[in-house]
Amino acid sequence: MPDPAPYAIGPRNTRGRAQREAPPVGRSEFQRDRDRIIHSTAFRRLEYKTQVFVNHEGDLFRTRLTHSLEVAQIARSVARNLRLNEDLVEAISLAHDLGHTPFGHAGQDALHACMKTHGGFEHNLQSLRVVDLLEQRYAAFDGLNLCFETREGILKHCALKNARLLGDVGERFVKRQRPSLEAQLANLADEIAYNNHDVDDGLRSGLLTLEQLSRVRIFARHMQTVRREHPKIDARRLVHETVRRMISTLVVDLTSQSAKHIKAQAPRSIADVRAAPALITFSAAIKREQLELKRFLRVNLYQHHQVARMTNKARRIVRDLFQAFLNEPQLMPPQYHAPASTDTARTVADYIAGMTDRYAIREYRRLFAVDEI
Repeated sequence: MPDPAPYAIGPRNTRGRAQREAPPVGRSEFQRDRDRIIHSTAFRRLEYKTQVFVNHEGDLFRTRLTHSLEVAQIARSVARNLRLNEDLVEAISLAHDLGHTPFGHAGQDALHACMKTHGGFEHNLQSLRVVDLLEQRYAAFDGLNLCFETREGILKHCALKNARLLGDVGERFVKRQRPSLEAQLANLADEIAYNNHDVDDGLRSGLLTLEQLSRVRIFARHMQTVRREHPKIDARRLVHETVRRMISTLVVDLTSQSAKHIKAQAPRSIADVRAAPALITFSAAIKREQLELKRFLRVNLYQHHQVARMTNKARRIVRDLFQAFLNEPQLMPPQYHAPASTDTARTVADYIAGMTDRYAIREYRRLFAVDEI
C-alpha cells in the first residue's frame, strides 16, 4: 500500500473524537470507525432496506447493505491510486446510508413531508444522528464516537440552517469549504455504484430493456464492444460484461481526472483541500454521459408505473405510521417513550427511519389490519 499523501487524512491531522479514548491496538483510528459501523445495529438493518426494489420483491436485487459494500469497494480502489486514506474512505462509504428510511427515496420524501413543521428530515443528517446519538452500545457514550473526518464525510449534503446547529461538523457548509478528498471520493463512488447497479437491477426486473438502453451512449458503446468481442454471448453475460466495463470506465476516468486536479492544485494540507475547488471529479465528457444515464433511469426506471405503485404504497405506510405514533406515542416500543416525552415528532421520525421495509409493513398491519395482533 502506498504511503498516504500529505493532502490525505492521517493520524497527524485528524481532529479525533468528541469523547477521548485510548488509542486502538493493532489497527488505525479509521479502522476502528469502520469496525464500529459494521457492528452497529443500523448497518445490519441495511440488509432489509430498499435500494430501488422493495426487499420482498426479489432476493437478487440490491439492498442498502449490498449497495454500501459496493460503494466501499469502488472507493477503496480509487483511494489507493490517489494515495488517500483507504480506511477513512471505507468507513464513510459503509456509513453513508445508515440513516436512510425504509422504501428508499419514497420513504425519505414521505417522512420529510411529515416532519415539515417539525424541522424536516434529511437522511444524511439522520445518518449522522445514528452514529452520534441513536446507536447505544458503549458504556461511556451514546452513538459510536467516530472520528470527526468520518462524521463530516457522512454529512455530504446539509441545509444551511441545519449546518449552523451542528458545530464543527457543519462548519464547511457555513464557510462554503470542501470536505476531505476522502469524503469527496466516497460521494462519487456512491454515484458510480447506484447508477450502474440500478441499470443491472432494472434489466433483471424486466422494467428496462436492452433496446431502451442502446440509446444511452455509455451503455451502448460498451455493449457494442462486448458483442463485437463475444458474438455468441448470452443476454445475462452481456449485461454483466457491459455494466462492469461501464464501472471500469468511470473508475479509471475518476482516478485520472482527480489526479490531474491534485497535481495542478498541489495541496499540501487538509486546509489547502478545503480552500480548493472540488478536486475529485469526472472529466467533462464522462460527466455528461453520467448525467444522460441518470436522466434515463429517472424516467424509465424510477418513474416506471410498477415502481410508482410501490412508491405510492410506501408513502402511505410511512405517512400513516407517523400520524399514528405522533397521536399516540405509547404505541411505540418502550425505549422510545422517554425521548418522545420531550420531542415526540423527532422520536417518531427516529423510530420510522430505523425500520426495515418488512418491519414497516408489519407495523402497518399491526396497527391498521383487524386480523393482526
